[in-house]
Amino acid sequence: MSGAQQDEKYLKMTTGPVGPLITGLAIPSAVIMLISALYNSADTYFVSFLGTSATAATGVAFPLMAVIQAVGFFFGHGSGNYIARELGSRNRTNAAKMAATAFFSAFVIGVLLAFFGVLFLDPLARLLGATDTILPFARGYLRFILIGAPFMMCSLMQNNLLRYQGSSFYGMIGMVSGALVNIGLDPLFIFVFRWGTAGASLATMLSQFISFTVLFICSRRTDNVRIRLRYFSPSLANYREIVRGGLPSLARQGITSISGIFMNNFAAGYGDEVIAAISIVQRVFMMAASLVAGIGQGFQPVCGFNYGAKLFARVKAGFRFSLVAMTVPLLPFGVLGFIFAPQIIALFRPDDPVLIEIGARAFRYQCLTAPLLGWITINNMLMQTIGKAFKASFLAVARQGLFLLPLLFLLTPFLGLAGILVIPPVADICTFIVSIPLSISVFREMR
Repeated sequence: MSGAQQDEKYLKMTTGPVGPLITGLAIPSAVIMLISALYNSADTYFVSFLGTSATAATGVAFPLMAVIQAVGFFFGHGSGNYIARELGSRNRTNAAKMAATAFFSAFVIGVLLAFFGVLFLDPLARLLGATDTILPFARGYLRFILIGAPFMMCSLMQNNLLRYQGSSFYGMIGMVSGALVNIGLDPLFIFVFRWGTAGASLATMLSQFISFTVLFICSRRTDNVRIRLRYFSPSLANYREIVRGGLPSLARQGITSISGIFMNNFAAGYGDEVIAAISIVQRVFMMAASLVAGIGQGFQPVCGFNYGAKLFARVKAGFRFSLVAMTVPLLPFGVLGFIFAPQIIALFRPDDPVLIEIGARAFRYQCLTAPLLGWITINNMLMQTIGKAFKASFLAVARQGLFLLPLLFLLTPFLGLAGILVIPPVADICTFIVSIPLSISVFREMR
């Protein structure tokens, strides 16, 4: 990046109108997140034609996907937060070293996960919650997900790297290209070639490789920090910065994986229909969560640049704008989702009335707390971006670790299936409450 280009980007981030600036950055991010959620849902949708146990296999894979995302977000957010602050302070060499360190570290971890995951495939599937009837489908689905782990981790890392530099559009190109390939290959591999759940995961693996390639090419544009092996600097200081900025994401996705494993194992006692129903609800709600996260991702580079430049009034203005932009679409989503819950679940398994009934109940419970998602998300992103690692990590793990998991053990023995279904929205309410004092303390520091 030339000096003139650096000056132009710096001035844009620190002097441009906050609302339009966040909107311009959020639209590509929101598109990326929605498309990603869509093709995850596409896997579940097409696999659902193979039966309830096959649908449940995608739910069994959910905790593994959360682990892969945890590592990708850890290195992407950890390096991206640091890079945004360094670019805001005009320290370009440090930013380039951080980008290379995060990229190659993520790839190595992805290779290790793929190797050991495939080596111990059946025990892994059992650990994730596969029953005897789900195991054959889960085995085929998990194998290619694991093989594609290095590319998925690095795709997520590169997308966030571009986003934190204010280049969300290029990240959108990379992620959308892979998503479109996945949606196209799913029906071809599942129904035409008759590869079943293995075909669905093979389509996902190929789409991740394409995203990885396109994003790597985009990252080499002259106005972005380039990833070069000679800048790889695995120093304690660099990893400390990655931990500082990425720990909340790692904690959030990691605890999501752990809670998903326990949720699947508890649900397995009530039949494959329960695991399948929970999987469908998770996939649909990923749409709303993705839209909210996309808006928050538009806020983060603006927040990082202006916090690094000590323009705290602009950080606060961006926070208020993003909160409103997140909450407004969640209100109709919650209302319409509550009304049409059975019809939404039936899109995936129209011939399984038990699954539809269980899924509709779970979906309606979740819709009641949907409007709270914006407040929780934007607070977590603010704390993560400005380097408040402990507070951000605490809030990131609160829903799954502090509330959902303990409630799962406490309520399920007494309420049975009803407890499993009602726990997620209860955890949302508790997380919303604990986020309020954390937010107040952070804004007091920025006076």
